Amino acid sequence: MAKDYQQLNLIEEVTRNDGSKYYEISNIDQNGIAELAVDRGDIKRVKILQLNLPRTSALLTYEKYINENYDLETLTNEDDWRNPSWVEWDKPKGKILDAYKMILKANRIG
Repeated sequence: MAKDYQQLNLIEEVTRNDGSKYYEISNIDQNGIAELAVDRGDIKRVKILQLNLPRTSALLTYEKYINENYDLETLTNEDDWRNPSWVEWDKPKGKILDAYKMILKANRIG
């Protein structure tokens, strides 16, 4: 069954188990998956830094890339949340990485 397209609207700080940190542009569904990953020991911590991101062209570019390249799980379907695995999203050089950096800069993160 195909997943619905998910809009991204928040920035979170993720702390890996080795203590290193990175930022992710996400949404409340994916933040729930991150919180579950913390509970399961897959990552150390997740913290929301910014909510209600403006729907800029950079955000739309990054959002489209994420939706096309990752199976975005939700916690609303029992089959989805039984065994979600934590996946750190790649940010390939070029248009996607530039969009990601632009979103962080516009929101004064990083």
